[in-house]
Amino acid sequence: MDPDYWYAVEYDAALKPGGKLATRFWGHPIVVYRGMDGTLHALEDRCAHRQLALSGGEVNGCHLTCTYHGWTYDGDGKVVHYAHDLFGRAQPEVKITSYPVTSRHGMIWIFPGDPALAATRAVPDIPELTGPDAWARVDLSFVWGAHHSMVTDNVSDFTHAYLHRKYRPFWDAKLTRYELVGESVEVSYDAHIGGGRFSGRFVDRRRVDATSIHLAFQYPYQRSDTGGAIKHWCFMLPLDRSTTQVFFLFYFDSLSIPGTNRKVPRCLMRPLMRAARALAIRPLLSEDGEALEAEQRGWETHHAAPVVELNPAVSLFQDLTIRKWEEYLDRDRQRPSRIALADGKPPAQRCRAGASTGL
Repeated sequence: MDPDYWYAVEYDAALKPGGKLATRFWGHPIVVYRGMDGTLHALEDRCAHRQLALSGGEVNGCHLTCTYHGWTYDGDGKVVHYAHDLFGRAQPEVKITSYPVTSRHGMIWIFPGDPALAATRAVPDIPELTGPDAWARVDLSFVWGAHHSMVTDNVSDFTHAYLHRKYRPFWDAKLTRYELVGESVEVSYDAHIGGGRFSGRFVDRRRVDATSIHLAFQYPYQRSDTGGAIKHWCFMLPLDRSTTQVFFLFYFDSLSIPGTNRKVPRCLMRPLMRAARALAIRPLLSEDGEALEAEQRGWETHHAAPVVELNPAVSLFQDLTIRKWEEYLDRDRQRPSRIALADGKPPAQRCRAGASTGL
């Protein structure tokens, strides 16, 4: 995916002062750490000295120190302290790549591409989550062994209702619209939404039209809207060629008390969401994860087999993804970045020079 966008990497509350997070973007290692003053920083996850992962070091104040020789980096990636003799040399100017990092919607975001473009891109705006009347929300994240494009196809292609026959989040879906609008693929289905044994009891069908759903692959993010009252965002982080971290953010304006015409009070929405996450939403999405990982294995085995795809919206997702990557390569051609040069392989597949020849 085009690195010149903001990508979610973790929930804000999960990274405490002094905490570190080792992550990747398309095989390229990045460490995010929080200084003792609460500020966030993101650096290339390597010490310039012996290439150790800085995520294995420690946070000192607002700096990050490599555990091997004690080289200490500031938030801009510059070495500001050497914990050993310099052998009569002047302190060398050493710097590694730093990345823009921010916090929004209770999540930490990094900009792995050209930092000069960070101000021109925006984390999606979600007004329903702000203010005194903020909607109830459910957050879930997964790391799935599947290419990011498979995740995009899955969350917007409602032909896989059979997979979820136990939970029935949707069924009898009929595609009514699919259209490429700039950098977004807009998709609509007529369908029965929210019919599970648990969740179906709380869908406020008197106030919410749950007979259709509108989705969009708003590159590089995905979202949905059911009746203007049940919405979600899906944020994907392509870790490597066959691994994607996926963050789901569901939010609800109205749920009903089962068997009544009354809305669930706002004060009860949060504990209800926790129960829904454990009893319905996480098990449901885990089915998607298992299917996607099986799909990845299938593609690796049968990569030369002809493709049979019936849903016309899927080709729009894939075409947009390819187009955006090619546009990025065109921008990056004069001075290829580390992201462009990364091969997207999982770290376990990498080897030192000469290893393949036995040297």
